[in-house]
Amino acid sequence: MANKKLDEVISEGWAGLQEQMTDIRSAEQAVDDLNKLCLRVLASEDGEKLMKWLRTTLLEQPVAVPGSDSSYAYYREGQNSVIRDLESRILKARNM
Repeated sequence: MANKKLDEVISEGWAGLQEQMTDIRSAEQAVDDLNKLCLRVLASEDGEKLMKWLRTTLLEQPVAVPGSDSSYAYYREGQNSVIRDLESRILKARNM
């Protein structure tokens, strides 16, 4: 079935390919909507408390300690990345 769809696109030339392209505005809107959602949820009094707790408990702690397995540092950095992403989304939504 996938080959049939590909054959249709190929037979239509560039016109068929252009139909397959996604509208970049919808992707940008989805990002904006997610940023606004993060702001609505996490900018409340309780959301700010949660973000403060996440920052204190996870982000402001060592990623690894001497003698720990190196994979633990990757795990911890992943946790930190989630917090940084949330903070970034909140800032972007505030600046819209």
